[in-house]
Amino acid sequence: MANIILETKGVTKYFHDPIKFKVLSDIDICITKGEFVSIVGKSGCGKSTLLYILSTMDTDYEGKLFLNGDLLTAQNDKTLAHVRNEKIGFVFQFHYLLPEYNVLKNVMIPGIKLAKYPVKELEHRAMEHLRTLGMQEHALKSPNQLSGGQKQRVAIARALINDPLIIMGDEPTGNLDKKNSDIVFEIFSNLIKEKQQTMLIVTHDNDFAERTQRIIELADGKIINQNLKF
Repeated sequence: MANIILETKGVTKYFHDPIKFKVLSDIDICITKGEFVSIVGKSGCGKSTLLYILSTMDTDYEGKLFLNGDLLTAQNDKTLAHVRNEKIGFVFQFHYLLPEYNVLKNVMIPGIKLAKYPVKELEHRAMEHLRTLGMQEHALKSPNQLSGGQKQRVAIARALINDPLIIMGDEPTGNLDKKNSDIVFEIFSNLIKEKQQTMLIVTHDNDFAERTQRIIELADGKIINQNLKF
């Protein structure tokens, strides 16, 4: 049986301001190890809301959320913060690199927070990820010395530092041109091929989505298609 990394059962979400409004309805998702899945849909369909729930940053929902078989629904904030740091890597539309630290330190920060490895080992691991992404020569630079595409590659290295079970992306190519979007896609594809990394990406970029293994399409808060691509 396939190794299930992420699963939801009947996830439903309401907004209450100014009136009660159902944003997500009975969302059932199952993502297995090494899958490259994209979530698509028109603006306002619930994509980002769903991602916030899947990433444990929003806990106000009905239904159940499992990560690697562990039930995360109704866990306390401290437990969920640890899960996010150790088991989920995040790549956003904007890189959110800290300008007061160099590239190497930015990559190391989630690892320092988790304290799973000694600092010297973290340094080594961070450099290895930067090398994989072709960014090792920029390790001691400040983020403001990098291009947009380079910053996003640093953000991907940062997402990998704690060996996450899954990487979640919220429009990770939304701020990039075609060339750099293609680079990011190839990085994600190689991580899946070489490391069996699991990827879940919310995107408006249809070209990006069409090249992923599976597309989950949302409309009006419901899944209307979970198309297996190949």
